[in-house]
Amino acid sequence: MSLGYAEKLSFIEDVGTVGMSEFFDSSHVLQEKIERLAKMIQKSKHLVVFTGAGISTSCGIPDFRGPKGIWTLQREGKPLPEASLPFHRAMPSITHMALVELEKAGILKFIISQNVDGLHLRSGIPREKLAELHGNSFMESCPSCGAEYLRDFEVETIGLKETSRRCSDVKCGAKLRDTVLDWEDALPPKEMLPAEKHCKMADVVLCLGTSLQITPACNLPLKCLRGGGKIVIVNLQKTPKDKKASLVIHGFADKVIAGAMDLLSMRIPPYVRIDLLQIIITQSLSADTKYVNWSLLVGSVHSTKALLPFIKSIEISFADELRFKEAILHEQPFKLKRRTAPSEKFEIVLKLNFSDGCGCLCTQINIPFGFKVSTDSLNLDKDTVMKNLREEAIQDFSCGQNAVIERKTKVSPKTEVTVHAIVTNIKAFESDSVSNGDVKNLRGNINGFETSRKRSNGRKRKSRF
Repeated sequence: MSLGYAEKLSFIEDVGTVGMSEFFDSSHVLQEKIERLAKMIQKSKHLVVFTGAGISTSCGIPDFRGPKGIWTLQREGKPLPEASLPFHRAMPSITHMALVELEKAGILKFIISQNVDGLHLRSGIPREKLAELHGNSFMESCPSCGAEYLRDFEVETIGLKETSRRCSDVKCGAKLRDTVLDWEDALPPKEMLPAEKHCKMADVVLCLGTSLQITPACNLPLKCLRGGGKIVIVNLQKTPKDKKASLVIHGFADKVIAGAMDLLSMRIPPYVRIDLLQIIITQSLSADTKYVNWSLLVGSVHSTKALLPFIKSIEISFADELRFKEAILHEQPFKLKRRTAPSEKFEIVLKLNFSDGCGCLCTQINIPFGFKVSTDSLNLDKDTVMKNLREEAIQDFSCGQNAVIERKTKVSPKTEVTVHAIVTNIKAFESDSVSNGDVKNLRGNINGFETSRKRSNGRKRKSRF
C-alpha cells in the first residue's frame, strides 16, 4: 500500500504517543458490548460516526500509532511495511460498507473522517453526509468556484498546493489544489462546521479505529455530551477520551461492526468498483482523398495527459477477418494510428489488460468503425447504466462488465468520444451470528475475488431486539 501521504508530510518531532499497546476484550465481554452497541444504534435518532486509520487496516493500509504503525516504525528506525497493493486499488472494508447500509436505512446521519484514503466516498457514502477533516488523497478542489474532482489516481501533492490540472468549468479554469492537510494547515471550515453541527445534534457518536489524539479533531465527539448524547469508542488502544465514553470496546472494528449488523438483522452490501476511461477516435481524409487517416486514443476521463492506473496494456485486433496488423500498446497514453480505404467498415477489438489489484485479468470492448451513431445513443442515462452494471456484477459475482455512459461526436475533424464504465472489482461480506463471543469473518476466494460474505438466501430476519 502506498505510504506516500506519510512521506509527503512535513517533519515534526512530536507526533503524539506511538507504539501503543493493544487490548482485546475477552470473547464473553466482547459479545456483551456488541449487544449494547447494537441496542444503542437501534435506539439512536441522530447517529454520527467518527473514523480513524483503524477502520482501514483490514484494507491493507497501515495505521500510524499501533505496534506496526507508520510513525511507530519510523521512530524505532525500522523500515516501513512493504506495499501489498497499489493505494488506488484499496477496497472498502466490512466497516465501510456497513456504514453505507446504515446511512441508506436512515440511521446514520453523518460521518466525520480523519482518513485521507478516500474509501468512504468510494464505498458510496454521499459527499454531503461526509466531512473529510484531513482531506482526500484522490480529491482536487477549485479554490475559485469550489468544484471538487475525485480522481482514480493519487494526487501528487499535499498541503493544499496547486496541481498540474485546472478546473474544467469553462467559466472558471482556475488551477486546482490538492485537499490533504499538512501539519501546519488548519482544518477547513467546509468540513469542520458541518462536523461540529452534527456532533452537537448527535445522541450517539460512534468512534471507530481512532486513538483520539489529534487536536482539534479529537474533541469533536465531546460536543454531543452537552445535549445528553453518548460516546462509544471502538479501538484496540486506550484513548484520552475513554473516561468520557459510555461504552469502550477493545476489538477489531470489522468484527465489532459485523456483530452489531448481524444483531440488527441488517445486511452488509457488496462493494462494486466501477472505473472510467475514454476512447477517442479521430479520422480525416488523406491529401489525395484515397485513404482515411485515423487514430485511436484510450485515456483517462480526467485528462488525456493523466495516466490510467488500472490499465496495464491494451491488445488491439480487428474483427470481420480484416488483415489489419494487430498491435499491443504498453505505454500511456495508449494510441494507435492507421490508414484504411474510405469505404471500409469494421470492428476494432480492444482487450484491456488490468493492472495489479483489479479483480479480474482483462475485459474486451468492441468498437464499430464508421461513425454512424444514432440519435438515441447520444441520450444515455448515466445513472441507470451504472446501476445496471452494479446489479449485473453482483448477480454474476464477477467483474469485467462494461458499458458506454457518454458519447460525443464532432464534425471537423470527424471525431467520436465515448466514455466507458468498467467493473474492475467486486467484494462481498459475511456477518455471521454472534455466538460465544465470536463474530466470524469468512474470507474466501471466488473467481479471483476476495469475499467475506456468502450470497444471501433472500430471507429477511427479524431484529433480535
